[in-house]
Amino acid sequence: MKKRVELLAPAGNFEKLEMAFHYGADAVFLGGKEFSLRAGGHNFDRDELVEAVKYAHQRDKKVWVALNIIPHNDEMDALPEYVRFLEQTAGVDGVIVADLGVLEIVKENSKLHISASTQASNTNWRSVKMWQEMGASRVVLAREVSLENIKEIRSKVPDIEIEVFIHGAMCMSVSGRCLLSNYMIGRDANRGDCAQSCRWKYNVMEENNSGQKEPIYSQDEPTHIFNSKDLCTIEFIDKIIDAGVDSLKIEGRMKGIYYVATTVKVYREAINRYYSGNFTYDRKWLEELETMSHRKYTTGFYFNKPDSESQNYNNRNSYSQSHKLVAKVAEKISDNEYILEVRNKIFAGEELEVASNKGEPIIIILPDMRMTKKGITGIVYEANPNSMVRVKVDADMNRLDMIRRVLKK
Repeated sequence: MKKRVELLAPAGNFEKLEMAFHYGADAVFLGGKEFSLRAGGHNFDRDELVEAVKYAHQRDKKVWVALNIIPHNDEMDALPEYVRFLEQTAGVDGVIVADLGVLEIVKENSKLHISASTQASNTNWRSVKMWQEMGASRVVLAREVSLENIKEIRSKVPDIEIEVFIHGAMCMSVSGRCLLSNYMIGRDANRGDCAQSCRWKYNVMEENNSGQKEPIYSQDEPTHIFNSKDLCTIEFIDKIIDAGVDSLKIEGRMKGIYYVATTVKVYREAINRYYSGNFTYDRKWLEELETMSHRKYTTGFYFNKPDSESQNYNNRNSYSQSHKLVAKVAEKISDNEYILEVRNKIFAGEELEVASNKGEPIIIILPDMRMTKKGITGIVYEANPNSMVRVKVDADMNRLDMIRRVLKK
């Protein structure tokens, strides 16, 4: 029997790792403080890496560490020791590499499972096979690959693991090879420090043969012509699994906990339904993915090249969400008593939703609260972000469950 596909979630810090596993991820990918892209992310220091792997393995989950920086000469000397640390001390399950020199160092200093990063721009089966011959056990395909391409790669290279992106931000350049950020403000996208300059508004001009400049976008307002919509595959996730992939990857190490929890929960439910043998798409999955902050969705390259509808051309199409995270269950004291970690201001008497890791959201009326901070006693009727409150609620909640407010019906 073919093994089940892996659901792989982003973990920008330990809290996101906890949320990913609570809501159903099989594995997480994360970065250390060293040799990892996403320089602006929290990332994990060495002690945190050890703790993260221990936490994951206790739950029979896996941890992949990104070593996908494109290093220069002066950064290579420290890499062998770090690779040995990842294997021998931290005990990670594998590493993600984009550079051939890094690949060689990993092979020389460990027996770690190696994934070829999407930064390596693998879009054809010969490239995938070459990475396999060089020692990669898995290839993370570029986002610019169709379902038909994936099927052919699988048939031509049947004995390598294939990982694909199923949800998250799309880049205007092939596999993130972009110079806009570096050119404009000196932050290098290929060093993990992208400012996402493609998301800004532009007045783009074309110079014609007579030397006259004309706008390439017809409306009077500036355009977001470089700004792609977000990838969402929930409506055809069964077809991606049918194509023979081994891992389904959610983008977003720098996204918040609500994003991590929501995407993992939705895709976990869809994957479970697929393996039940009775897969049918549920419109509620997409509605749930629309509760969090997102750009409009696109199917990306899965059904061949995207057209103009895959871009956000004006600001109205940029971000939207129907719900906002207001609190997280920090502790379950008894069957009906909880400590909440407040993320956005909440008020006694307001109607909120509890989005747990199973089933439909449930509605609660937030009761009067008690502050848990020393020196503060008595009942409070509102609580600010970063505070902890104690509440009694007749609802079945668990630690790490999310509480959210409906923004619009």
